[in-house]
Amino acid sequence: MPIITLPDGNKLEFAAPVSIREIAEKIGKRLAKDALAGEVDGKLVDLSCVVAADAKIRIITPNLPEGLELMRHSAAHVMAEAICEVFPGTKLAYGPAVKDGFFYDVDSPEPITDKDLSNIHKAMQKIVKKNQPFERHELGRAEAGEKYRHDEYKTDNIERAGGEVISFYRQGGFEDLCRGPHVPSTGRIGAFKVMSLAGAYWHGDETKQQLTRVYGTAWATQEELDAHLHRLEEAKKRDHRKLGRDLGLFEFHPEAPGMAFWRNNGVLLYRGVENYIRDLCNKHGYEEFRTPQILVKDLWVTSGHWENYADKMYITEKDGREFGVKPMNCPGSLILYKAGLYSHNDLPLRWAEFGHVHRFEGSGEVHGLVRVRGFTQDDAHIFCTPKQLQKEIEHCIQFVFEVYTTLGMKFDHIELSTRPEKSIGTAEMWEVAEKALQGALEELKINYKLNPGDGAFYGPKIDFHLADAIGRTWQMGTIQVDFALPERFDLHYVDEKSERQRPVMIHRAVSGSLERFIGVLVEHYAGDFPLWLAPEQARLLTITDNHIEYAEKVATLLREKNLRVKVDRRGGKIGAKIRDGELQKIPYLAIIGDKEVEDGLVSVRRRLAGDLGQMTAEDFAKRLAEEVATKALPPE
Repeated sequence: MPIITLPDGNKLEFAAPVSIREIAEKIGKRLAKDALAGEVDGKLVDLSCVVAADAKIRIITPNLPEGLELMRHSAAHVMAEAICEVFPGTKLAYGPAVKDGFFYDVDSPEPITDKDLSNIHKAMQKIVKKNQPFERHELGRAEAGEKYRHDEYKTDNIERAGGEVISFYRQGGFEDLCRGPHVPSTGRIGAFKVMSLAGAYWHGDETKQQLTRVYGTAWATQEELDAHLHRLEEAKKRDHRKLGRDLGLFEFHPEAPGMAFWRNNGVLLYRGVENYIRDLCNKHGYEEFRTPQILVKDLWVTSGHWENYADKMYITEKDGREFGVKPMNCPGSLILYKAGLYSHNDLPLRWAEFGHVHRFEGSGEVHGLVRVRGFTQDDAHIFCTPKQLQKEIEHCIQFVFEVYTTLGMKFDHIELSTRPEKSIGTAEMWEVAEKALQGALEELKINYKLNPGDGAFYGPKIDFHLADAIGRTWQMGTIQVDFALPERFDLHYVDEKSERQRPVMIHRAVSGSLERFIGVLVEHYAGDFPLWLAPEQARLLTITDNHIEYAEKVATLLREKNLRVKVDRRGGKIGAKIRDGELQKIPYLAIIGDKEVEDGLVSVRRRLAGDLGQMTAEDFAKRLAEEVATKALPPE
């Protein structure tokens, strides 16, 4: 007689073993209708799964994250069946649910092209309409291997699967190897669309067969699918790689793969971000340092990077010695600390460094500015006593919040990541560090998620995940506590009793990297930057050559207030000049004709707000200077 405990604490007692579907029916007709699967003591199972002993049960419905993932997993199977119908003889490799959708890697007898996606989608619709049940069955490992001995992909998957029993799922006449669970039937996968194609190597190994990866997306309702497709269209418009070229910010060339070439507008934007964070560092009591790009191997061995990070490092050899191009700035700060002599009265030391680093990312991982091989981290390394640790973490958190609040970005969630499998330092060090991070978050009343095992190899961390203007999330700033490196480098300070003690090191980066940060900002603002960040803040548009002299005087007035302004001296119609200014997303356009010259005025247009009318050049300059000083966000 199993006793079933529900999430709200209520209990149901059954006289015999009972399926998840029957439990849902006992709770209520509406829940039974919506049910997709169940969770038994934390493990997801099919609705047909029978519970024979006491257990904690949760019914999974489409409105839950687990329900949406199940729908996408099941949609992958439906898509696999559809591909096999459209391309007979196709072999299936691997097909998981992923963020916002699903994919299947397939080995087809003929190339699949973009033109084939609609046919695959139509075949999926027919399968869904049949509402075929997903049925689980199991074979012994040897029997499964014999059954699929002629299919190298299924043979490989069977060999990699754990246990002596291999599970399969069947819908209609289609069957595939799968651990499950699945939704009850093909008709329950919601609204879907076959999206795109890509190439993929089997198990990501470039020496193995290249497969075709077919992507799809699935959502609980058509409205949610439509909203997702709208977000994708909006994301295309905001693609920082396209806007980077169009707005003259940055570009990429094969002569330096994974590294940006910055044009003047990009440098102005870059410096605007950098100088803003630099000014905040000064406000918060940081000193700025700069350390070398290339350091000897011995240093990286001591820091642990050679053992834990060498595959990401650029390594060179000169004069019979090995050197590493720095992937991180922290060892340089450790050397500078070790070269000094500090007492408890000197701590905390807050050292900032805008340090350029290089990390080797695979060619398939590099993506515009958000995943590059050469970038600048807005690093800080804080050395403090153990007693000061939590307060310094709180100070870092407040610093991060100040930056992102000013930029108008919202926090999606904050993660506390704990000790990973591959790590250095003692268990006691990690426990103290994790408690300090947790204590700081709780003291500031900040909600957070625990992310077990995802800390850096040298210490636990807090990661800040931001939501941009269209709801996408980005992992940005980080705060990491490190007991291990001060010990490895034998750092000390002198305490109140004149005894040598070990400091704690905090690694803090607000943006993560300036390059990635700028890439995210370009997409967040869609290139319509706040005035204080805009590379070109105002453009003066002359109607004829007779107005250029006055326009230059206005430009001089604006530049005296440290505003970035250009005069459009070209001939041609004023309408064309206005269109060009709009395309370049210039925040302010000021039109100058006979009337403006005669009266000492400018006719002003604010991007995203429209015409502001005429004003004096002095009032125009004052308006812009005030908007820059307050770091106002762009008009909505």
